[in-house]
Amino acid sequence: MAGMGDRWRPAWADIDLGAVRHNAAVLVRLAGPAALCAVVKADGYGHGDLSVARAALEGGATWLAVALVEEGVALRDGGIDAPILLLSEPPREAMAEAVARGLVPTVYTAGGLEALGRVVGDRGLPPLTVHLKVDTGMHRVGADVGDAPALADTIAADPGLRLGAVWTHLAVADGDGTDDREFTRAQLQRFDALLAGLAAAGHRPGLTHVANSAGTIAVPEARRELVRCGIALYGVAPTEALAGQLSSAPGGGRLRPVLSLRTRVTFVRDLDPGERPSYGRRRPLARRSTVATAPIGYADGVPRRLFDQGGEVLVRGIRRPLAGTVTMDQIVIDCGPVGTDPVAVGDEVVLLGRQGSEEVSASEWADLLGTISYEVLCDIGPRVPRLLTDDLAGSPD
Repeated sequence: MAGMGDRWRPAWADIDLGAVRHNAAVLVRLAGPAALCAVVKADGYGHGDLSVARAALEGGATWLAVALVEEGVALRDGGIDAPILLLSEPPREAMAEAVARGLVPTVYTAGGLEALGRVVGDRGLPPLTVHLKVDTGMHRVGADVGDAPALADTIAADPGLRLGAVWTHLAVADGDGTDDREFTRAQLQRFDALLAGLAAAGHRPGLTHVANSAGTIAVPEARRELVRCGIALYGVAPTEALAGQLSSAPGGGRLRPVLSLRTRVTFVRDLDPGERPSYGRRRPLARRSTVATAPIGYADGVPRRLFDQGGEVLVRGIRRPLAGTVTMDQIVIDCGPVGTDPVAVGDEVVLLGRQGSEEVSASEWADLLGTISYEVLCDIGPRVPRLLTDDLAGSPD
C-alpha cells in the first residue's frame, strides 16, 4: 500500500492532524477565556504524541500534559517548547530530569517538594514553578484539602519553588444523574473553599484548573483559567449526550474523530450453511455465504469479545458482521449470501471510521464491550502503523 514503507501487512490507522487542529479550536472557543491544555499522555491516546501535540498547539492549545517524565522528555526531544504539565508527582529519582527538561511538576507531598527544592538549590537554578494538586473527591492522587495549606506554606518558604497553580480533578463530570451533578458541585465547593483559605494566607496562584473534557463541556463553572482536555481532542465526546451539548453550546461545534482503523481483505472463500469459521466454531453460518479474511486481530487492539458482542466492520460501504472469533492476527467477516455482493481481495475494511455513508465509532465499540472509548483507542497496538493525514477541509461544525 502506498505510504506503508517497508510494512507489508495491509493494516493501518489513519491519523487526521487536521481533525486535531479542528477539535483544539472547538475546545478553545468553548472554554475561552480559559486556555487549553492538550493531554497527550499514553502516546497521545495511541494516536502519536509528538504529531498530536504539534497539531493541538497549531489549533490553539497553549499547554500540553503528560503522565510520565519520560513522555515529557520525548516531547522536548521532538522540539516542543510549550509548557508541559506532569499530571502526577514525579518519582524522586526523576526529579532532576524533570527540572532539566523544563517540565512543570505536579506536587502533593512534602517529600516531593523537598526533593524538587533540593534539585533547584543544588544546581543554582531559578525558582521552579509547581502545580499543587488537591484531592476533592477523586481519591486517586493529590493532597488532602486539609494538608494543602501547609504544602503551600512549604512552597512559599523555599526560594527554589514557586506556586504556579492549584488544581483538582473531577470524578463524575460526565455523569448525568442527580448524584453525579451534586458530587461535582461538592468538589467545586471544596476547591473554592480551599482557594479562599489559601488567599487569606497570602497564597494566590496564577492559575487554577479543574475541568477535564467532560467538565469543559458540561460544567462551565469548572473551566477556570485552564482546561485539560484529552478524549475530546481526539474527536470523541465522553458521552453521546455531551457530544450534543458541545454541538449546541455557544462557541462549540462538532468534534471530528482523529483516528480510523483500516485493513484490506486478503482472502475470500464461499462456505456452506452450517460451517463455523474461526476458533471455537462459535456460530454456524445461516446460509451459503462469502467469508472474507483480513489481517488484523487482538494483538492489534481488536478485542476478542467483539465477535460475541455483535461487532461489525465496513466493506464496500456496507456493515458486515464478524463471522467468527477474533484471533491474534486475523478476523473473518460474513459478507452475505454468495453472489449478492462480490467482495474481493484488496477491498478496504474499516474497523473504526467512516466508509461511504456508514461509520463505526470508538464509542460504538465501547458500548458493545462495556468499556469506554479511551480504552478502545489506547488499546490499538504498536504494530499498527499510524499514517499521518491532514484533511484541511474536513467536515463542517
